[in-house]
Amino acid sequence: MVDQLRLVVGLGNPGSKYLGTRHNIGFMALERLASRHGLSFRQQAKLLGLSAEQGLGQDRLRLLMPQTFMNDSGRSIRAALDWFGFTPEQLLVLVDDMDIPLGRLRLRAEGGAGGHNGLRSTIQHLGTQAFPRLRIGIGAPSENPAERRERTVSHVLGAFSQAERPTVDSVLDGVLDSIHRIQNHGLERAGNWINGFRPSLDG
Repeated sequence: MVDQLRLVVGLGNPGSKYLGTRHNIGFMALERLASRHGLSFRQQAKLLGLSAEQGLGQDRLRLLMPQTFMNDSGRSIRAALDWFGFTPEQLLVLVDDMDIPLGRLRLRAEGGAGGHNGLRSTIQHLGTQAFPRLRIGIGAPSENPAERRERTVSHVLGAFSQAERPTVDSVLDGVLDSIHRIQNHGLERAGNWINGFRPSLDG
């Protein structure tokens, strides 16, 4: 299958000061995936990021965390696609989304940047909007538009609260499940489950 998932990219900012922030939930998902499967990320200068791989042969999945900072993510993604010989359709970008409530996921096969600088950079460097992205809800800082604008930066660069942690844990598990479903069933079938996802907060 030409559009089979080959590369999963988590968006975020490098450096300890950004660890665990809402903007880095793409990194957090890949770190959880690596931890679950005993994978280790290595710095790859040619990819401008940290990379790991899961599986073998046809089922091999490359994982990438760009180290270019969010606003220049596309440069790393372009380098990875060129290096591995993948098309944008074989890519899945994991990205935080303030317009989606915390605990919800939204899979799209293509689309605009929606005000997200990481997606904007990716679209610019790939020259297309036709690449799958899994938007991970982080919620908005306020319903009030003016207050929301004022608090956007501190919100996305802020850490999740203690009260939010159980939901974040459940959502990260949901992201891993989403990747597995996309690999096995393709975007369309996986999308039905992903877009209806609700966090499990039992226990």
